[in-house]
Amino acid sequence: MQKKPQSEFAKLPSVDRMLTSDGAPSLVAEFGHAAVVKTTRELLSEIRSAIRDCATPDVTTTTLLAEISSRLATSDMPSLRPVFNLTGTVLHTNLGRAFLPHEAIAEVSAVARGASNLEYDLAAGQRGDRDSHLDDLVCEIIGAEAATVVNNNAAAVMLVLNTLAVGKEVPVSRGELVEIGGSFRIPDIMARSGCRLAEVGTTNRTHLKDFASAIGPETAMVMKVHTSNYIIQGFTKEVPESEIADLCHEHELPFVNDLGSGTLANLEDYGLPHEPTPMDALKNGADVVTFSGDKLLGGPQAGLIVGRKDLIARIKSNPMKRALRCDKMTIAALSAVLRLYRDPARLAERLPVLKSLARPANEIKEVAQEVMPACHKALQGLAEVDVVDCESEIGSGALPTRTIPSCGLAIKLHNNGKSGSGTQLNKLVESFRALPTPVIGRIQDDTLIFDLRCLNDETAFIAQLEKLELKL
Repeated sequence: MQKKPQSEFAKLPSVDRMLTSDGAPSLVAEFGHAAVVKTTRELLSEIRSAIRDCATPDVTTTTLLAEISSRLATSDMPSLRPVFNLTGTVLHTNLGRAFLPHEAIAEVSAVARGASNLEYDLAAGQRGDRDSHLDDLVCEIIGAEAATVVNNNAAAVMLVLNTLAVGKEVPVSRGELVEIGGSFRIPDIMARSGCRLAEVGTTNRTHLKDFASAIGPETAMVMKVHTSNYIIQGFTKEVPESEIADLCHEHELPFVNDLGSGTLANLEDYGLPHEPTPMDALKNGADVVTFSGDKLLGGPQAGLIVGRKDLIARIKSNPMKRALRCDKMTIAALSAVLRLYRDPARLAERLPVLKSLARPANEIKEVAQEVMPACHKALQGLAEVDVVDCESEIGSGALPTRTIPSCGLAIKLHNNGKSGSGTQLNKLVESFRALPTPVIGRIQDDTLIFDLRCLNDETAFIAQLEKLELKL
C-alpha cells in the first residue's frame, strides 16, 4: 500500500490550535475543557488512521469543530430519554410501564429540589417513619387493616416469604408457578427467600384436597399467584380463593395472594376486561396481598403489601425491609396517585394509564387522520401511509389474551415483496428511532404499525417529522 506523504499529516491542526480556534471556547464553556480535549484527540487520532489508509479527509478547522460539537452533543445526551410509545402495548415493560399524572410529577419535583420531612414527624418535632406517608392512605383506599410499600412487587413477594415462611414450606398450585419478565420465577424467588416450595395439583387442575394433603407440620403459609400473563384453557380446575382461605384459617396458617399487576379500580366500569383487585382478594379471605404500583394502578415502580395488622407488623420489622424500601420520590409519586383514587368519578380523566386504556377508538382515529398527512410527507413518497384499525394490549402481564380496539398508521414501503425489503423496513424503523424523541412502533406483516392509543401530543410528534433522515 502506498504511503501518504507527510504533507497530509502536516495539514492536521494540533489540539492546542483547535482549542484556540473560533468556536472552541463556546464548546469548552458548554461541555468542559476535559471533554473537548478528549474528543479532539480521539478525532485527530481517527483522521491519522484514515490518512494511513490513503484517505483524504477534510481537516479544515471548521469541519473538525463541527464534528467535535456533534460528538460532544451526542455523548452529553442522557441515556434514559422520553420516547413515543406507538407499539400498541400501553403498559410496556421496556418503555417504562405506567406514565404518571401531573400531580405526581409536581410532587416528585417538590421533594427532589430540597429538604423534606421524609423521616421527620412535623407534629411531634422528632424522627418519624417514612412509611407513614403511605400506609394509612393505602389502607383508606383499599380497606385493609395495615399496609407497607417496598420498591417493586418482586421485592414484596420476597419480603413476605422471608418473613412468614423462612425455613418452612409454602404450597403453591403447579399451574401458578409463573415466570415474568427478566426470568423472575416464583420457584426461584421462593428459594432465595429461604423457604421451600411444595407443588400441589397439576398444571391444569388443582383441587382443594391437593392443598389439604400438602399441609403439614412444616407448612408456614399457602400462597396463590395470579396468572396475569397467561391463561390455561380447556380441562381446568382452580380452587376458589375463599375455600383456600377457609382451609388455611382452619389450620391457623396465613393465606397470601400475589396479584402481580393489581388494579384499584373496577376496570369493567371503563369498558375494559375484569382484573381482580386487592379489595376482592381481601374480601375472599386473603391475609396478605401483594401487587405492583407501576402497572394497572398507574403509579411509580413499587410493591404494595396489604393485609392483617399482625402480619404486616412482622413484615415491616424484617431487616430486609430497609434494603427494599422506597425513596422519597417514589413515596411522593405514589402518594399523589393514590389520592386520585379518592375521587372515582374523575379517575379516568386524571390517571393517564386509565385514560389511555379507556380511550375510544373513534377518538384515536381522529388523531390518526390528523397525523397521517405529515407522516406521508416526511416519507418523501417512499411508502404508503394509511389509517388502519388495530388492536392494543394492556401489557405488563395484565390480561394477555384480551385486546382493545384501537387505530393507527400502517406504513408500507413501495418495494415490499422485493429482494432486500426486510432490510429496508428495518432501516425505516431505525430512522424513526433516531428522531429527537424516538418513535417506537411494531412490525406486522412487512408493515410498520404505529398504534396511536398512547399518542397524547400529536403536535410534538408532527413537528419533529421534518427531522426524519431516511437512509433506505
